[in-house]
Amino acid sequence: MTREQGTTPTVEVHMDIQPRLQSPSAIFPEVTKGIQSIVSAVFKSGVPRTTLELVHLRVSQVNGCSACLESGAREAKKAGESDVRLSTLAGWRHAPHFSAAERAALGLAEEITRIADSEDAVPDAVWNEAARQFDERALAGLVLWASLTNLFNRLNVSTRQPVPNWD
Repeated sequence: MTREQGTTPTVEVHMDIQPRLQSPSAIFPEVTKGIQSIVSAVFKSGVPRTTLELVHLRVSQVNGCSACLESGAREAKKAGESDVRLSTLAGWRHAPHFSAAERAALGLAEEITRIADSEDAVPDAVWNEAARQFDERALAGLVLWASLTNLFNRLNVSTRQPVPNWD
């Protein structure tokens, strides 16, 4: 029986995911200094911290990085993010809880994340809306933040890094 005939596909659930290797930053600890300098620069870019946290979470949702989703949600809450905004982030285009600037940042982040999904990797309309909302320094911060989040997501997902134990 095929899916078209009404069956539901079986989804394998990994309750105890084992990493393929330890975190690459543990193997190469010297990368931590470079990553921290990018994080520090982005936090000085003028983009509100809550916007950065939303971007990190949205990129991590697109990439399916559970480790970044859990740690990102914790950081967003620390930055003052509400449960309503966090729970509607995946549907940000249709949720009334996000400002024009946040929508522009989320749209830009999604295009950066899905760069291979379109002939025009980051469409001018998306870029121009972000440029209307953010100055050049803030735009650079957003591009760096979305790109860095993609790096973290790709490292974690490809090596099956587990969700941290926060207890």
